[in-house]
Amino acid sequence: MPEAPKDPPNGTANTLTEKNKKALQFIEDVTANADEVQRRVLAEILTRNAGIEYLQRHGLSEHQTDPQSFKKLVPVIKYEDIQPDINRIAAGDESPILCSRPISEFLTSSGTSGGERKLMPTIDEELERRSLLYSLLMPVMNQFVPGLDKGKGMYFLFIKSESKTPSGLVARPVLTSYYKSAHFKDRPYDPYTNYTSPNETILCPDSYQSLYSQMLCGLCQNKQVLRVGAVFASGFIRAIQFLEKHWPLLCHDIRTGTLNPEIITDSSVRKAVMRILELDTKLADFIEAECRKGSWQGIITRLWPNTKYVDVIVTGTMSQYIPTLDYYSNGLPLVCTMYASSECYFGVNLNPLCKPSDVAYTLIPTMAYFEFLPVHRNNNGVTNSITRPKSLNEKEHKQLVDLVDVKLGQEYELVVTTYAGLYRYRVGDILRVTGFKNKSPQFTFLRRKNVVLSIDSDKTDELELQNAVKNSLTHLTPFNTSLTDYTSYADTSTIPGHYVLFWELTVNNGSTTPIPPSVFEDCCLAVEDSLNTVYRQGRVSDKSIGALEIKVVETGTFDKVMDYAISCLGASINQYKTPRCVKLKPIVEILNEKVVGKYFSPKCPKWVPEQKQWSNTN
Repeated sequence: MPEAPKDPPNGTANTLTEKNKKALQFIEDVTANADEVQRRVLAEILTRNAGIEYLQRHGLSEHQTDPQSFKKLVPVIKYEDIQPDINRIAAGDESPILCSRPISEFLTSSGTSGGERKLMPTIDEELERRSLLYSLLMPVMNQFVPGLDKGKGMYFLFIKSESKTPSGLVARPVLTSYYKSAHFKDRPYDPYTNYTSPNETILCPDSYQSLYSQMLCGLCQNKQVLRVGAVFASGFIRAIQFLEKHWPLLCHDIRTGTLNPEIITDSSVRKAVMRILELDTKLADFIEAECRKGSWQGIITRLWPNTKYVDVIVTGTMSQYIPTLDYYSNGLPLVCTMYASSECYFGVNLNPLCKPSDVAYTLIPTMAYFEFLPVHRNNNGVTNSITRPKSLNEKEHKQLVDLVDVKLGQEYELVVTTYAGLYRYRVGDILRVTGFKNKSPQFTFLRRKNVVLSIDSDKTDELELQNAVKNSLTHLTPFNTSLTDYTSYADTSTIPGHYVLFWELTVNNGSTTPIPPSVFEDCCLAVEDSLNTVYRQGRVSDKSIGALEIKVVETGTFDKVMDYAISCLGASINQYKTPRCVKLKPIVEILNEKVVGKYFSPKCPKWVPEQKQWSNTN
């Protein structure tokens, strides 16, 4: 298998050039031999994990490391299928259940149907694999925007809360794991990972102090900034909105060369910022003059004039933020560099300056063993052709295809087998094949399966939303009022964005008792309390999601929505059903025109950092 690129010796004049060449050659080699690399990856995974309980349970012997036996015996699974095994590990069972190597920690993913976070097993060596993918990004980017080593990147990066399982294993988001690792904290100097934010500001657990200090450092080094970004588009926009609200305080610090002790209380953050902050009245005056202008259009290029692009994820649900980013950046390129998840890091964008709608990721064959479930469309929407196998010989089970066998234009659900103990695991991402890099396919990310609402890292599916709405309706019972129909909308016109529910109500038995606003506010809060922990953390701790809003609409409003769908969108009257989430602007306008009452959740929902006591039972 081709070796991962290594740093060339220090002190040579062509160090950076050689490093870039090795990274690009690595991409060429593994994509040109994708089929061979994938076979070796699977053989490695099965050989090192031969004899573990999970594989033996499904009849795979220690000597069966070939793809045919693996595909015949090992089922395609969802998280719920291995949750009992995860719970055993979390509770302290150290036997080789999923992996022969010790599980080093759990990476938390979006919630299960019960509202809990998913726990993805990981092992120490996975940090090497993630670092490998990161090392490919800037060599690719440098082909399109040379000279990025001559300045800095202003990235707003944050850690999130973590917890421990009963066995003492840490459970935390994948990026928090990476930022707290030696791979990030102790990384050798590299002009491509030279950020305006000191590590201490990124690792500060207080989100307000972290953002304030990172913004201050970015402003102090404004002429050195060549690229700006965050992980998600929503996070970067929150940072700009934070600047819009707090620029007088930031200007005061720059003008005086001091830090407000009531804002930055973390001593390590203070020391790190004070190594950068200098008294600079000219810079403070410049920032103040720009921020006082009536319009914030182009504020990024005005305050950081050498910025060449904005590096954020704008695919999938994040595409809703593109107009706002264009407004703030004066149309700078929006770059999506990589594709990754808690389960596994997947691939890179080899054409980073393309339009957001054309973003395609090339899967790197060394990251995991990849398979794909074909997805078919029909008049009712999107339906996966594969359901959970009822038996290993089920016909649909054979429809899975390998990485090199996907077809151009076809849509698939991604399935992974990882070094850390996931076998034929359905990630839930729906992808479309848009091209090939040598023999390795390139995919456009379409959506998360079943997700209807998302503002930030939250993912709310239709069933979860339905249950949350159902739980809230008890507040309407005393008023003889029932819910006729509803839909939802992710409103990103506010910062932070928030969920909006459109409710059409029916008054039963001729009741004339008016419903007080406080009752609808209670409904809002009941919905939020019923949503998963990722959503509630975004509301309470991260402040990345705003208060949920219920908009009550006139009687007959959803009939008008149906009329529009049939007459203008070509929907069948026999097959039409109300969408539980709307995105089309004309439909949102119809709903908003019929609003007769607006109500917001009066406070944050219940949330505490997770310390769930996992057990080894179901």
